[in-house]
Amino acid sequence: MIHTDETTKEAVKTLEGLISILEDGKLGYTNAAEHVENPAMKTDFLEYARERALFIVEIQDEINKLGKSTDTSGGGPLGALHRTWIDIKSSFTGGDTEAIINACVTGEEAAIEKYKKALEENHLEYSQTSIVSKQLNSIQNTLSQIKMRAN
Repeated sequence: MIHTDETTKEAVKTLEGLISILEDGKLGYTNAAEHVENPAMKTDFLEYARERALFIVEIQDEINKLGKSTDTSGGGPLGALHRTWIDIKSSFTGGDTEAIINACVTGEEAAIEKYKKALEENHLEYSQTSIVSKQLNSIQNTLSQIKMRAN
């Protein structure tokens, strides 16, 4: 696939969308870790937050390779958090473990949907597709682990 300005723009838009949902997750898990009582879960949530931070860096690298900068300080669409993780903040305040787990599940399902859509749209180059697929697998594993905790 030959990259024109148009396809590059589409790829960057797709990748930036993924960064924003990863930012949500990172924040969501950090908040979850602060509010959950169970020490093992706290550790897991912090681990998931750290993983999201690594994913963000990987995707920013891809955007940089396309010759675009990833200045996220502008508070554009990246500054606006997705409703999913924000709504869960209210459930965090109660420290209700079940509510926190459900909130994380909701957040992850939204992320997985966004990742699948990014892959279906086909705006990404091979190297980007493989990174996005790898991250998607990892997020799906995380979701399964969280769901197991819920039982």
